[in-house]
Amino acid sequence: MPDLHTSSAPLTIGASRGRASRRRGLLLAAAVAAVSALTFAGSAAAAPAAAAPAPAGGDHYVALGDSYSSGAGVPTQVDTNCARSDHNYPGLVARAIGAASVTDVTCAGADTTDMAGRQGSAPPQLDALRPDTTLVSLGIGGNDLDLTGLLGRCLLLDALLPNGSACETSYTLLGTDQVAARIDATAPKIDAVLRAIHARSPHARIALVGYPVILPDDGGSCHDIVGLSSGDAPWVRDEEKYLNTMLKEQATTYGATYVDTYTPAVGHDVCRPAGERWIEPTDDAEAAGLHPNAAGERSMADATLSALGR
Repeated sequence: MPDLHTSSAPLTIGASRGRASRRRGLLLAAAVAAVSALTFAGSAAAAPAAAAPAPAGGDHYVALGDSYSSGAGVPTQVDTNCARSDHNYPGLVARAIGAASVTDVTCAGADTTDMAGRQGSAPPQLDALRPDTTLVSLGIGGNDLDLTGLLGRCLLLDALLPNGSACETSYTLLGTDQVAARIDATAPKIDAVLRAIHARSPHARIALVGYPVILPDDGGSCHDIVGLSSGDAPWVRDEEKYLNTMLKEQATTYGATYVDTYTPAVGHDVCRPAGERWIEPTDDAEAAGLHPNAAGERSMADATLSALGR
């Protein structure tokens, strides 16, 4: 997988034009590399099994997903190949419910193809499922959109035009929102993963976990921190919201439990100061850049437990 440890030079708002230019260069490199960690290494859905109460001996829990689920960069990393933390939300959920067994195969960079196929040296994530699995959490979909290309293009364009919406314009030149189209194309892939989980673990309850707030929900921007323009920041925010809407629709259609991690995270976006933000702007000791820190993973765990009624 790409190196998660990118530059994390201190950010000083109001610096000279020369320092601001260098800072934007560092932020561009950090953001592109950090989001590259995400790319590491249509018929009716099958009827889901009725959700059963947790067995007397505790759930047999399997966690599937990408870097937002693995806890990339969050201390302590227990699998460097997959950027997996022992304080990611699956680990916190497992401890909270007293799971009888836990198999966490979340891996940075995973997309829907890595559920049934190998991801570098990591085996297919679906291989972790067993007939006696009773609970599955799934956090997937973001990497199917080519977030590396999206943010890389936005940061390059917005470094030149910090007050416009050059990136949105570039993705909608032909009258179609290309990113929204990618989200639509990902929907049947999510459906296929949900059906594959049910086929392998027919008695498992499935929690499909959405993505938390990254950029300010009010449409604001923090160009000196992230590098997105004032016009593109709300557009990128809306694309994330549309991704979550798609995930919720797939969960509802299939009969899985959708976990809204976005709403509880409003006000804790990447533009907030340290101690308030749940998404880190660059790689540091707290998390990989543009990924949830420990507080963000705790919030995702709380949202999952609440959705499951635990």
